[in-house]
Amino acid sequence: MTEARCCNRRSFLKGTTMAAVGMTASLAGRRGRTQAATGSAKPIRLGGPSFAKAEDPEELARAHRKLGYRAAYCPAVSLDDQPRIRAIERAFAKHDVVIAEVGRWCNLMEADAKKRSANLKRVTEGLALADEIGALCCVDIAGSFNREVWYGPHPKNLSREFFEAAVENARKIIDAVKPRRAKFCYEMMGWSIPDSPDSYLRLLKAVDRKAFAVHLDPCNLVNCPARFYKNADLINECFDKLGPWIVSCHAKDLKWQVEMNIHFVEVTLGTGSIDYRVYLKRLAQLPHDAPLMIEHMKGPKEYDRSRQHLFDLGVKVGVRFS
Repeated sequence: MTEARCCNRRSFLKGTTMAAVGMTASLAGRRGRTQAATGSAKPIRLGGPSFAKAEDPEELARAHRKLGYRAAYCPAVSLDDQPRIRAIERAFAKHDVVIAEVGRWCNLMEADAKKRSANLKRVTEGLALADEIGALCCVDIAGSFNREVWYGPHPKNLSREFFEAAVENARKIIDAVKPRRAKFCYEMMGWSIPDSPDSYLRLLKAVDRKAFAVHLDPCNLVNCPARFYKNADLINECFDKLGPWIVSCHAKDLKWQVEMNIHFVEVTLGTGSIDYRVYLKRLAQLPHDAPLMIEHMKGPKEYDRSRQHLFDLGVKVGVRFS
């Protein structure tokens, strides 16, 4: 076979594989909408910080269950502290609290080479910790070319250069760890890739690693009036296209603070405009556990109000929290 024909065959196979992936996601999405309409659903694992002033893994796990949580952010622990890792894993499994995610919030596109290398190492160790402790995923944003704010906007954050760097970083992190059970994810952002369901789908195909998955945060995708007013459509699109790869989700709400320009602000759940009726129904239709993690609240009282809002809304829309 000539080199040209070989390349054409590889391109054809890759193209048909990508098309099959897209079709599978689309079919799964349509099934999810149908199931959501009929009301059949499994319980959702809700999680958030417990604010427990305890170091003992048993106490930490019980503190989460006391709040009605069956998911948690990873407790503080070093990758080198194997005895504590094992103790946390055992305690949380005993009390049926899933460790949803290891957050490693730093800039993988940092301009300074030494800092960028250190950040890459930190996230790689985060994925290794997630795999060791039994967390579902390690998550970070893809980064930013902004030199002043590590997560800030920059015109090149939506460029081909950024996309290729994000793909390379994800592959490096996954290939270095070779995780057996945890996934690596990028947080969605409104001003850097992945900034839409389609851009995340392109990343999934380009990274081409089974350990690369989706972390869903619809609020982070709302970056214009159309998405704000039609956020239910945006949420449905996320589940339609990305459902099979979603491993963990964030819960917060969004309000339009009226000024002379567009300004959306994060608020306590139930006081904003994100359509949680749709969000909860679609999440409950996933065939696998993808915990819903409350975040960015201003202290325990806001977390309590947000948690209760979700419990109350769940009763109204027929969604259970286990």
